[in-house]
Amino acid sequence: MNHGAEQLKAMDISSEIIQAFEWQNFKELTSIQEKCIPYMMDGHDIIAIAPTGTGKTLGFGIPMLEYINLNDPTPQELVLAPTRELAQQIADDLSNLAHFINGVRIAVIYGGQPFRKQLAVLKRKPQIIVATPGRLIDHMQRHNIDLRTVHTLVLDEADEMLKMGFVEDVEKIIGCVDPGRQLVMFSATTNQDVMTISWKYQHDPVELVVKAVEENKPKITEYIIDSEIKDKYDHLLYLLDSGNFTRSMIFCNTKDMTQRLTDRLKRLGYSVDCLHGDVRQSQRDNAMNGFREHKFEILVATDIAARGIDVDDVEAVINYDLPEKKEYYIHRIGRTGRAKRTGVSFTFLSYRESIRMDDILKYTDSKPVWLCFDMFGRLCYKDSMTPFLSDT
Repeated sequence: MNHGAEQLKAMDISSEIIQAFEWQNFKELTSIQEKCIPYMMDGHDIIAIAPTGTGKTLGFGIPMLEYINLNDPTPQELVLAPTRELAQQIADDLSNLAHFINGVRIAVIYGGQPFRKQLAVLKRKPQIIVATPGRLIDHMQRHNIDLRTVHTLVLDEADEMLKMGFVEDVEKIIGCVDPGRQLVMFSATTNQDVMTISWKYQHDPVELVVKAVEENKPKITEYIIDSEIKDKYDHLLYLLDSGNFTRSMIFCNTKDMTQRLTDRLKRLGYSVDCLHGDVRQSQRDNAMNGFREHKFEILVATDIAARGIDVDDVEAVINYDLPEKKEYYIHRIGRTGRAKRTGVSFTFLSYRESIRMDDILKYTDSKPVWLCFDMFGRLCYKDSMTPFLSDT
C-alpha cells in the first residue's frame, strides 16, 4: 500500500475510497488534503487558502463521500463552483473517487446546458450536486431542487466566484440549506467578500493556509520575452515551431483575440482549438474533452473560460496577452507543472506593460528568466545574448 493510502487508512477512511485513490495512481496526500480531511471529518467549518493545483477536490471530496447516506435519496452534499468547466471537472473527480462505491449519484448543474437534460439527472435523486450559482438558483426557483437536506456546502474558488458577482446568489443558497450545515470555503486568495461570507455564515471556522512553498509549488520555469505588440504573432510561431513542447495552452485577454488567433493558427495547419465565452456549450465540451484526449495539441483560451481545466500533461503555458489581473497570472501558469511534472511558461511583454509586470512579479514572488530576440531573429537569454536553444 502506498504512503497516501496508509495516511487515509489511519484517518479511518473507507476501503472503497482508498481503493479509488490507488486506482487513480495517487501516491501521496498533498498538504491541503492532509490538513483538510481530518477537520472536515470532525464536522468543522473550514476556510482554506491554498494555491491552485494542490489537490483541493480530494481534500473535500473524500469527507463528502464518507458522510453520504446511500439510502437517502435527497441532496446531502452541495459544491458551488464559479464556472461550468470547473463544475464539470469537480463532478468528474468525485465520480472517480466514488468509482468503487455502489449507489452514489452525482449531478452537475450549470448554465448553457438544456434544462430538460438536467431535469432528467435530478429525477435520479442525486445525493451530491455540483453547480454554478446562477443555474442552481434557476432550478430552485422552479422548485426542481430543494436544498433543505444539504448538510455539507463547499464553495470552491470562492474568491473568484464572489469577484464574478455571485455574492447575492451565494448568500441566497447558503440561506436555503440546513441551518446546521457544514460550510467549507476554498480560495486561492483572501479578499473582503470571502472574509465577509466567512464572518456571516461560518461557525468558529478552522483556518487552513497552504503557502506555495517548494514542496507544494508546481515546478514551473517562468520566461519573460521582450516582444512588442506588432511582433507577438511571429514570436509565438517561433515558440510553437521550436519542437520543445507539443501540449500547450495560450492565454488571451479577450474573446475576440482568442478566436482570431485560433483561426490564424488553424489556417497555418496547427492542431488547435479554443475556449471563450461566445463558444456554445456543446463546442466548449468538445474542446475540453478533445484537449484532454489529445485530439489536438494547442488550446487557446480566455481566463474565465479556462477555469477548471485540469489536464496533467500541459507542457507549456504562453501568455500571449499579459493578464489584466495579477491573480490570473498564477491561475494561468498553474495549468502546467501539475501532478509533480515540470512545466514552462512564456509571457510576451511590451515596453509599456513593464510596470504591470513588475506588480505581478511582486505579487507572485517569481524570479523569471528574461529572454529577447536578437537582430538575426533568434531567441536569446537577455543577460548574455546567448541563444536559447532546447533548454525548455
